[in-house]
Amino acid sequence: MAESKSDILQGTLDLMVLKTLDAMGPLHGYGIARRIEQLSEEALLVNQGTIYLCLVRLVQKGLIKAEWGTSENNRKAKFYSISRFGRKQLIAETGNWERVSGVIGKLLQLRARG
Repeated sequence: MAESKSDILQGTLDLMVLKTLDAMGPLHGYGIARRIEQLSEEALLVNQGTIYLCLVRLVQKGLIKAEWGTSENNRKAKFYSISRFGRKQLIAETGNWERVSGVIGKLLQLRARG
């Protein structure tokens, strides 16, 4: 593992949040951030300020919904869930990500001339 945690590529956090909510069901912001970090085997560090800005943006776009509830440590917390529109967007964005990452993979496999 690298000494420092990787910054999340711009634009990929939305996709990771949508996928996490689709797979795990409703979670609060801290739970979403921790799940992404766990799945990356701690290679990614999700800044708390960044995750909350992302969640606000996704709510405004109608991709996720927010409801108040009680966290596992008995505190009031906002829980987020993916919307029907968010699922459609997740499918489209996943396909786009797979195409783009495939192209990048091919480019990285090119041999140097010489």
